[in-house]
Amino acid sequence: MSAAIPVLILKEGSTRTTGRDARRSNIYAARVIAEALATSLGPRGMDKLLIDSFGNATITGDGATILKEMEVQHPAAKMLVEVAKAQDDEVGDGTTSVVVLAGQLLVRASELLDQEIHPAIIVEGFEKAMEYAVKVIDEIAEPVKPLDREVLRNIASTALSSKVVAEYRDFLSSLVVDAALQVVEEKDGKYDLSLDNVKVEKKKGESLMDTVLIKGVVLDKEVVHPAMPKRVEKARIALIDAPLEVEKPEWTAKINVTSPEQLKQFLDQEATILRSMVEKIKAAGANVVFCQKGIDDLAQYYLAKAGILAVRRVKKSDMEKLARATGGRIITNIEEISPEVLGYAELVEERKVADEKMVFVEGCPNPRAVSILVRGGAEHIVDEAERAIHDALSVVRNVIREPKIVAGGGAVEIELALRLNEFARKLPSKEQLAVMKYAEALEVIPAILAQTAGLEPVDVITELRKRHSEGEKWAGVDVLNGKIADMFKLNVIEPALVKKQVIKSATEAAIMILRIDDIIAAAPPKEKEKKGEKEEKKEEEEEKGKTSFD
Repeated sequence: MSAAIPVLILKEGSTRTTGRDARRSNIYAARVIAEALATSLGPRGMDKLLIDSFGNATITGDGATILKEMEVQHPAAKMLVEVAKAQDDEVGDGTTSVVVLAGQLLVRASELLDQEIHPAIIVEGFEKAMEYAVKVIDEIAEPVKPLDREVLRNIASTALSSKVVAEYRDFLSSLVVDAALQVVEEKDGKYDLSLDNVKVEKKKGESLMDTVLIKGVVLDKEVVHPAMPKRVEKARIALIDAPLEVEKPEWTAKINVTSPEQLKQFLDQEATILRSMVEKIKAAGANVVFCQKGIDDLAQYYLAKAGILAVRRVKKSDMEKLARATGGRIITNIEEISPEVLGYAELVEERKVADEKMVFVEGCPNPRAVSILVRGGAEHIVDEAERAIHDALSVVRNVIREPKIVAGGGAVEIELALRLNEFARKLPSKEQLAVMKYAEALEVIPAILAQTAGLEPVDVITELRKRHSEGEKWAGVDVLNGKIADMFKLNVIEPALVKKQVIKSATEAAIMILRIDDIIAAAPPKEKEKKGEKEEKKEEEEEKGKTSFD
């Protein structure tokens, strides 16, 4: 027999971890992320101070923001970051809960793995538990009227109670509900709310109580010419997606000018074109112009002379909001301008907010887009208020879309755990263990809420199990008063949609990580491969210089 020839499958420097070691590594990484977020769960949760590589600080208790700013390296931990991002995009709330639950499911799964239970059986048990849990949420959820102001206000208030700005939750929740009800739409007998129609603009300064809802649009822009009016009442608004400039030809052209008269004719012709544009705008009856493109200096002069207020380089998204708010139509050609395409607002005004000028479009008759101008004493307060308002708007949208609510304070999780333990008895032996561990993982949510409130988790869970077994399905942890209470009576309510999404996302993330039994990592690039050719040459030249000097 000839000598054995080594067979190289992977590139030199690659590493491979298989079986139990691979799972242990992934579960540990996910667990660390979940534990880091657990303390920020609920109204008494703590905040995190995150400092990026540039030294910029962020103070937040929002799960999605914490994970985004953490710059996670481990691939399994990155999966949880993705899950939190998907949760935020889909329902806008429950990001901390989803990561904590996914982490706990993996901790419980590792206990089963240590008992030599195959991952496939655990996965199957988790899937059955998830399907059953979602069915139970649908069964116990209370139906509500989708546009009930009081319900929506309580929903928004619950979402805001775990944020940095929680002390202002009553004020902010009223603001959010007013904004939502203004732009809600009815489609095929169902209501829908698009968050794109609520613009959140933030400016540091004043107090958070000076945050205002504007039934119109606020633009972080200023009037283009100093001679233009800064305030226009009963505004007839032209929305133009075309440059108020002389168009340049698409092809390259050369023109020989042989005398000053010819040059003057060119300039006069340019002025004539711009004047005719402004005259068309004026003839249509417009006294305010919002332009998505540029406005020539000469056109600015003619607009100012005509007493027209103009703003240029308005973002496309803002143009669409202006169209929805004022009832105007965006035109792409000046020739199309007519009184019919103009929008209307009671007032268009440039105001100084903090140190910057902003344009306010207010008093629209029936605005289908509104703005919230967020104020606050410091940059991180304004940023956190913006995130909180986004979450509150998201939960309001969820109830409008699916008008079913459940109680907060861990009431749903305890009820699900109780039902899942009963459900488990009907399953084959090993799957039964997986479902029971799933129920244990759910109980961690109220346990963390109790812990952050300074209560004894074991006593709280025992009491909650007793209350729920006696039929008190909405008994939960009253974090603010440090006791167990009926959360529905305390108006601590959440959309059923958010709870279902938390269950689905957390279970899918845990299953995905459990299915991995092999980690193959490529070798990191060498230092010279990382650097560009220029840097490499520079180093070589420096080396030559040193050698010749030596």
